[in-house]
Amino acid sequence: MNRLDRIKGCLLGGAVGDALGAPVEFLEWPVIEARYGQCGIVDFTPAYGRIGAVTDDTQMMLFTAEGLLRAYVRGSSRGICHVPSVIHHALLRWLVTQNEQPATHVSHDGWLISEKALWARRAPGTTCISALKASKHLGAPAQNNSKGCGALMRSAPCAFFANAFEWASEAGQLTHGHPSGYLAAGLFADILQRMVDHGAGLEQAVVDSLASHGDKAGMHEVRELLERVLFFVRQGDRPTPERIGKLGGGWVAEEALAIGVWCALMADTLEDGIILAVNHSGDSDSTGLVAGHLLGIEYGPGAIPARWLKRLELRAVIERVAEDIERVPRDYYGYGGEEDEWIEVAYPGG
Repeated sequence: MNRLDRIKGCLLGGAVGDALGAPVEFLEWPVIEARYGQCGIVDFTPAYGRIGAVTDDTQMMLFTAEGLLRAYVRGSSRGICHVPSVIHHALLRWLVTQNEQPATHVSHDGWLISEKALWARRAPGTTCISALKASKHLGAPAQNNSKGCGALMRSAPCAFFANAFEWASEAGQLTHGHPSGYLAAGLFADILQRMVDHGAGLEQAVVDSLASHGDKAGMHEVRELLERVLFFVRQGDRPTPERIGKLGGGWVAEEALAIGVWCALMADTLEDGIILAVNHSGDSDSTGLVAGHLLGIEYGPGAIPARWLKRLELRAVIERVAEDIERVPRDYYGYGGEEDEWIEVAYPGG
C-alpha cells in the first residue's frame, strides 16, 4: 500500500466513523440498543437531514489540513513560517462557515471555503467556537482550561507533515488550554505518523509514541488511559458498550483517544472497529472518527465498506484534500515549478 492510499484511508476512515456515530452522538446505550437492535447502529442513518452526514469534527479536520498545506507553501516560497498561526487562520475560516464572526480579519481565498457543503452547522463544540471567536492574534493559545476532544478530532492531517507531535499539540492549544486536551492531539498525530512513515502496526506505534512522549509534563492522564487500554488488549478484553462506559464517554480528549485505540486494536476489520467505537453512551462520532483514522491508515480505503463510502458526505472534498497532502509537498517548488501556479491558487501562502 502506497502513501496516498494510507492518507486517503486515514481521512476517509475518520469521516465514515464520524458519520456512523453522528446519529447517536447524544444517546445513551440503552436507547441506541432499543432503536437499532442488540448490535447497535451498524449502518448510516439520517442525521442533520441526510444520510452519511459528517459533523464539525470532519469539517475542522479538513480546515486543519488546508492550514498545513498553506503553511508548506508559505515556508517553501518565503523560507519562514509559523505553522500554528497558519492553521489558526484556517480554523478561523471554518468559524466563518459556522456564521460566527472572528475578532480578526480572515481571508476567503483558496478553494476549500467555497465548498458550500462545509457551511452546514453540525453541533460544533462550544469550546472551539468560543476560543476561536475570542482569538485576536494568530497563533495565540486559548485562555481556557478545557480538555474536550475538539483538538484531538482535527489533528490527523498533522501526521503527514514534519513535526507531527509538535504541530498537533501547538494547534490544539489554539482552542484547548488543558494539557490533556492538546497533548492527546499531539500523541494521536505521532501514532498515525509512525504508522504511515515507519510502517509500524498500531500497537507498536502506541507503545513507541508513549516511550517518546509519555513522560512529558501534563501527559499523565493520556498515558494512564492508553496504558490501561494496552493492558485490556493484552488480556483479550474486547470493548463492549458497558466496558467502554467504565473507561469514559469520550467527551474529553484522553478518553476519546483511548476508546478509539482500544476499538481499533481489538477489531477484526475496519468495519468492525468503527461499529465497536460508536456504540456506547458517549461521544460516538468522535470515538468513531478516531478509530476510523487509525484503521483507515492501517488498511487503506479499500477496507471501507462500499455502502458507507458511496453515501459519505463530502467524499470528493476529502479525497481531494488527501491527494493534495500527498502531491503538494512533492510537486511544489516555490520558484517557477510546473505545478506552482495552481498550488498557490488552491493554497495561498500569503
